[in-house]
Amino acid sequence: MKLFSQSFHYDDNWTIVALAFFLRYPNPYASHVLSCDVISREFTDAGALRTTRLILKRGNLPAWFPAGIMPRQESWVVEESEVDPHGRVVRCVTRNLDHVKSLQVIESTELKEAQDGKSTFQHTDARFVSRFGWGLTKRIEQFGAAKFKANVERSRQGISLVLRSLRELREARMHLGAGAPSLSARLDFSGYSAMASSSRSSFHTEFTPES
Repeated sequence: MKLFSQSFHYDDNWTIVALAFFLRYPNPYASHVLSCDVISREFTDAGALRTTRLILKRGNLPAWFPAGIMPRQESWVVEESEVDPHGRVVRCVTRNLDHVKSLQVIESTELKEAQDGKSTFQHTDARFVSRFGWGLTKRIEQFGAAKFKANVERSRQGISLVLRSLRELREARMHLGAGAPSLSARLDFSGYSAMASSSRSSFHTEFTPES
């Protein structure tokens, strides 16, 4: 098993970061995400919003992986989240539904309002477990963790791009009034492919050795 941990700090407030998190697909940094569908959504008795989404992702196998074992490189991922508007926190867990013998990836993300009440703290943990055998178990886990690390960075860039677009839409509404597009309008990312790299966020990453 291999573990991964990473933390971000966004200058934006929790409300807009939480919105950007759920609007992050599609974006130019997530070309590996083929589809994202809401399966269920309900409020708890405590007033939290629970959502289950089914996501189809595409990946690339390494050249050293045995041929013919995985006939397709797409994977279904289930995302289960809970938004607590009172505690100002989003908790989300994702896991792949297929190819679990080759590699099971379980990711936990928390978006929490920072103590200053003006910014947002994000923490992500992930666990990689392979039961493939053939002397490739640790190599598969290491490959999965490395790919995940790269995808987390691209996810940060994607969310930052959404945040930028939401700011622009909000500013447009402030200047133009009711005639401006709403924040729920479809986001247009044309021309923004390189902007997220300079976004207002900081992060810390940590790997834990295999157990």
